[in-house]
Amino acid sequence: MNRLNKYRTCILLIALVLIASLSANSQDTQGAMAAVKSDSLSLKSLIAEVVSTHPTVKSAEEALKNADARIGAARAGYYPVVDANANFSNIGPVMKIYIPSMGTFQLYPENNYSATINLRQVIYDFGRTKTNIELENEGRIIGEKALDQVRQKMAMATVNNFYTLAFLQHAIKIMDEQLATLQSHLKYIETLKSTGSATDYQVLSTKVKISTAESEKSDLIAALGIQQAYLCSLTGNNNRIPVVREELEVIAPVVTGDSLLSFAYHNRDEMAINHEKAVLAGLRYQFTKTLDKPVINFIAAGGAKNGYLPDLNQLKANYAVGVGISVPIFDGMKTKYNLQQAESAINSLHFENEGTQRNITSEVREAEEYVVSAKQKEMQFRLQLEQAQEAYSLAETSFRSGVITNLELLDANTTVSQSMLMLLKARIDYAASIYRLKAALGERLY
Repeated sequence: MNRLNKYRTCILLIALVLIASLSANSQDTQGAMAAVKSDSLSLKSLIAEVVSTHPTVKSAEEALKNADARIGAARAGYYPVVDANANFSNIGPVMKIYIPSMGTFQLYPENNYSATINLRQVIYDFGRTKTNIELENEGRIIGEKALDQVRQKMAMATVNNFYTLAFLQHAIKIMDEQLATLQSHLKYIETLKSTGSATDYQVLSTKVKISTAESEKSDLIAALGIQQAYLCSLTGNNNRIPVVREELEVIAPVVTGDSLLSFAYHNRDEMAINHEKAVLAGLRYQFTKTLDKPVINFIAAGGAKNGYLPDLNQLKANYAVGVGISVPIFDGMKTKYNLQQAESAINSLHFENEGTQRNITSEVREAEEYVVSAKQKEMQFRLQLEQAQEAYSLAETSFRSGVITNLELLDANTTVSQSMLMLLKARIDYAASIYRLKAALGERLY
């Protein structure tokens, strides 16, 4: 009886030391987490960095500069075209005429010189230049919408990467705590085995649990490295090992019910782009119609040349001023078929817009379901964690009383760790699903 009491007292002391060790490890982990949090990256700063530096965004921004240049080229139709020409020619034979009693006269010189400045200005082109400018302006508006769409996509990619990193970082911490518990139990069991109070089965079972936990941690570390490399690729900064904050408190959109779809139709970049494409197609149709209209030009030229009587070799100033009209008569049916193409493009955009609406409807409904599901899982896993912690507390009491073995206590501890992981994943899924719903509704993430 005395030996049994001593044995129980020994178990109780070792258990108390183990619990104190775990508490210290937990405090150290919390301190490390606080230090990491103060130096970690926020989602807002990462999104700002990605949308301002990523090559895809830069390419879309460069497209706007190209659009500005096309607008300037279209406006050039309002300005005159001025050029200068200079010519020299030597001709022969030179025609001469003979007039009795007056002699021989040369009609033009052998060496001919001329230099002119020519001006051509469109007076009226039946709206061709105006329509062309409007067309290019509309193309720039589409470029702006496309830039917004690219930024939104890059922001969403950053959100997904951010929350994946947040989960992996915390999951590794949980695995570290679990491994510390397992290592402490292993030392405890090996001590009991040396006194003959534990079996090889208990030692080997504990080592198997450690090996399994270490394998899971290795997978998490590898996944973390991959996601960190992807974040470095997004930001273009390969000189750091990114650590992100755990920003799990995200405000859900205030729009609910059937108004979700109308809000999405009004705010999604795809819908705005489709609208501008329809306007652009209409302008292209109008521009094509102007191609078979006349163009009235003012023409002026001034310069100097030789070949004037009486001194054929003397350079003299000269000019020419006039008005010309160019009337297309037959262009091989080109304008007719171009109009058919433009009309077909307008009709195609109607179908494209309908398809876009269907896709947006599907995305909004899907994102809404993800939010509801993630919220329900969070509530379930929060309750599960409370139950697992309560069960672990009861298991500790039973272990101190000698009712259960250390393996059963470890199983209870593993259940707590798994419940923490599942709750963490549910919270992160909920935060990510909120951003997914915002993107589906067309809210700006950047």
